Amino acid sequence: MFAIFRASRKPVTGPAAGPATGTAIGSAPRSGQTAEGLAARLGRLARRGALGASALWLAACDPGAMGANGPSVGRGETVQVALLVPGGTGDATEELLARNLRQAAELAVKDLQGVTIDLRSYDTGTSPAAAGAAAVRAADEGAMIILGPVYAEAANAAGLAVRGRGINVLSFSNNTEIAGGNLYVLGNSFQNSANRLAAYAARNGHGRIFVASERTAGGEAGRRAIESAIAGTGASLAGQASYDFSQQGVMSAAPSIASQAGAAGATGLFLTADTAGALPLLAQLLPENGLSPNVVKYIGLTRWDIPSQTLALPGLQGGWFALPDPGPSQQFASRYQSAYGEAPHPIAGLAYDGIAAIGALAKSGRPNPFSTASLTQGAGFVGTGGVFRLRADGSTERALAVAEIRDNRVAIIDPAPRSFGGAGF
Repeated sequence: MFAIFRASRKPVTGPAAGPATGTAIGSAPRSGQTAEGLAARLGRLARRGALGASALWLAACDPGAMGANGPSVGRGETVQVALLVPGGTGDATEELLARNLRQAAELAVKDLQGVTIDLRSYDTGTSPAAAGAAAVRAADEGAMIILGPVYAEAANAAGLAVRGRGINVLSFSNNTEIAGGNLYVLGNSFQNSANRLAAYAARNGHGRIFVASERTAGGEAGRRAIESAIAGTGASLAGQASYDFSQQGVMSAAPSIASQAGAAGATGLFLTADTAGALPLLAQLLPENGLSPNVVKYIGLTRWDIPSQTLALPGLQGGWFALPDPGPSQQFASRYQSAYGEAPHPIAGLAYDGIAAIGALAKSGRPNPFSTASLTQGAGFVGTGGVFRLRADGSTERALAVAEIRDNRVAIIDPAPRSFGGAGF
């Protein structure tokens, strides 16, 4: 649930997922580290602005209620695709992300058979205005569909800029607040992860769920996603509690959260926190205050395997989280490493996925392969993390596996579906 919520100039990644989570900053606590030490770490992270995706939610306006029909494409015609990336700033982090997105898209173009893609890359920096201008330039130069940009405001601006041109935009954001009309978000959303995990919990004896969330825009968005998932999957809401996003806020709230969840008879505890924020502290304090993970199943909205040190947290042993199908994900990472001599950025696969979908539609023989109806065809597409499909509301539904942390390792306990309509959907 690659989280591409933007409130700073650092890319926020994860989902891929779980959604996205925040960029893994810092490491999990060492054995024997105290709660006070964890609290100090959380405070340092907060002061540096290294708050995960859940702290970086920023909604943008809906780019329009109607989708785009897209240009007509003749059989065998070269398909011109615009790729909008956050390059051109000189910032090392943004340039790395831009390069990885370009390279992943180029790798996908090389893999296509039976279709010719003219891929043109446009640097947008991190400015919404620049993204809108780049989208207009791409349209003027003949782009049939736009892939990117990354951040929510930039994606929203790009969608608005070409809405009247009949061009759809497949952005790398996972902020569903901007999705709709001609703008799609390819990233894994809070809602997608929450749906998968709540349904699995309901089927496996942990469906009475208590929700703990931070008092941030992202935390509130995560809480709403979890509560919506609970309502739609046969689980039940045992209660909810929130905490201030600070070391003192977490330390003060932990006894009450543990007490409330226990008193409510919760069989599952759904956490919106990620490793870059409050998760390490909660994983220590909640068990210390009597909420044993051996009794109440800890469930994470974000990826708990990024960074890998998180897997060593004692309080998360036996906990569940969702992630893309490890098989395709590892194959993509290996091929990318072989091709470019570096590991792919956590959201680089979204660029590959976008090209794969565009290529599949171009080969379909439809006169308008990039129309809303074509993009949202029910069978979906095969991507770097398994199957996915675009929804009419602009969001992306991705097949996810359910993982459990066992002995500091990831164990897949419910594989990702390989097609739509099966378990997990």
